[in-house]
Amino acid sequence: MAGRREPVTATTVLGRVQEMLGQLPGLGPKSAERVTHHLLNAPREEVLALADALRELKDKLKRCRCCCMPTENDTCQTCLDPRRDPNIVCVVEQPRDQAVVERSGSFRGLYHILHGRLSPLDGIGADRLTIDLLLERARSGVIREVIMATNPTLEGDGTALYISGLLTPMGLNVTRLARGLPTGSVLEFANSQMLSDALEGRGSF
Repeated sequence: MAGRREPVTATTVLGRVQEMLGQLPGLGPKSAERVTHHLLNAPREEVLALADALRELKDKLKRCRCCCMPTENDTCQTCLDPRRDPNIVCVVEQPRDQAVVERSGSFRGLYHILHGRLSPLDGIGADRLTIDLLLERARSGVIREVIMATNPTLEGDGTALYISGLLTPMGLNVTRLARGLPTGSVLEFANSQMLSDALEGRGSF
């Protein structure tokens, strides 16, 4: 019959879940298949709790109005912490990079999350990042130093250079993490001591 939709079967549901899981970083087809069958066999309450947590991830989290870190409130706890030095801002590409720098225990300033890096070939320009908000913070007169902690990759270096060109005319001290970080690596996989050394040995851009 024209226009009649096929009924949803267990096979199509499993396939759809497996396909969606396979789009996650680090999950290939085999891993996605294993996770799908784990969820199928898990208690209903456990799977629904996961579904609720994922829904809240998108519905309740928003970007901090200061640093753009995902938070449930208008301002994140790091920005509200009176023990942090508001004169120094560390710029990172993603929220996970901020967490890595925090684990190093070597930085007590504030952060700014770009939520990406410039990548013209992928159509990612400055308007796709939070650079405008960073410039607003720089104009406030509170910030003295901006540490560019973008990943030491071609795109990360290009992003840092672009932002440095915007901040330096404002009279800010723009520095870059020392090259204790191997070129081509990402912050996510750097150990705490490596990051600590890079922060301590940062130099002018």
